[in-house]
Amino acid sequence: MTVIEIIKNAPGSAKLDAILSRTPDFSAAQEATAHEIVAAVKEHGDRALLAYTKKFDGIDMTSADMRVPESEIKTAYDNADPKFLEIIAAAAANIRKFHEAQRQNSWFIEDGDGVVLGKRVLPLNRVALLIPGASAPLFSTLLMAAIPAQIAGVPQLCIATPPQANGAVHPTVLATAHSLGIREIYKVFGAQAVGALAYGTQTIPPVDKLVGPGNPYLQIAKKLVFGTVDIDMVAGPSEIVVLADETANAKYVAADLLSQAEHGSGFEAVVCITPCAELASQIAGEVAAQAADLTHREAIKNALNRFGAIVIVNDLAEGIALANRIAPEHLELIVADPWALVQSVRHAGAVFLGAASSEPVGDYYAGTNHILPTAGTARFASSVGVDTFTKTMSILQYTDQRLQKTAGHIIDMAEAEGLDAHANAIRQRIGDLPR
Repeated sequence: MTVIEIIKNAPGSAKLDAILSRTPDFSAAQEATAHEIVAAVKEHGDRALLAYTKKFDGIDMTSADMRVPESEIKTAYDNADPKFLEIIAAAAANIRKFHEAQRQNSWFIEDGDGVVLGKRVLPLNRVALLIPGASAPLFSTLLMAAIPAQIAGVPQLCIATPPQANGAVHPTVLATAHSLGIREIYKVFGAQAVGALAYGTQTIPPVDKLVGPGNPYLQIAKKLVFGTVDIDMVAGPSEIVVLADETANAKYVAADLLSQAEHGSGFEAVVCITPCAELASQIAGEVAAQAADLTHREAIKNALNRFGAIVIVNDLAEGIALANRIAPEHLELIVADPWALVQSVRHAGAVFLGAASSEPVGDYYAGTNHILPTAGTARFASSVGVDTFTKTMSILQYTDQRLQKTAGHIIDMAEAEGLDAHANAIRQRIGDLPR
């Protein structure tokens, strides 16, 4: 039987302390392995990439095999269940509508004397989308990554995704890619794919940014190549916090907790916070009963043993305070008046209001992005969105008239920092400025 622990929000709870101390750190052994892989791919290119693909994925292929032929992508789309394609199109429309509202425009201001200041908003040129998919094809993550990139105007999008046991990419990933108009897909994944995409190989051109989830070695590799390329975030195992009051339905809360515990690493954080002891007991019973019938019950059991808890608090205010300390990837407010609590939420990747707003609604269909910060990084990080795929460029046009007025201030500031060449660049112009 799967048991979720009921604890008090009080000092000395080992389980609660473990949940609160979650970080995006990795073991020294994992760090060393990822470093070795990235360095080898950087130095040896395709040869190392193919060797690691054979070692970790069990697939022996050549450089020519790495990129999925466009005919194979189209065939997957043509053979896909029409109902599946219809659902994908509907979800994509919702995701596109939500992210269209995030689009930013370039702007300029006139500051007098003919001075113009501004910002240009520009799409990144080339981005790689990292899409897990050997056993569980995360086509929904492809939608979440590709659509905001397309709205941002990224001209070159490629996909890195692992091969299945038969050496092919999962057909649902290919069909989804075809529906999005993406034709550059590589059958590589893990730390070796990150190295290839960051530095380039004989077959794979380098990119400007890496976006998407993956195992710990892939996440470490993303950290290692940051600076050569940009990354979206360093993502850890999934997590959910459900804040529930006496109006909540225990079976709904339990089902939502289990939805995150099943991801498979065994390190998912699954927490319910409630001021109602009776509800806590009911939820614990429902978790045990529902988990018994689920496919991934062993993974669920491991996650609940490590980071699963129902925490009893004195009131909802104390519950919100604890949720903010956890800073979860997903926060559900299954309470009588969720909108009354929203302004008090400071740290969460995404917030789901009310019983109908089950976390999978956001994972798949509503339109909000499901690539979210984890392990407490919601204190400073945000979900993937259109801004993930853009950069800004400052624009400055000064005039002789304004420089005549401000030259002395600029020179004084430069000299105060001991940078006389900076001061000289302005001083050289002073005598030439019109009076």
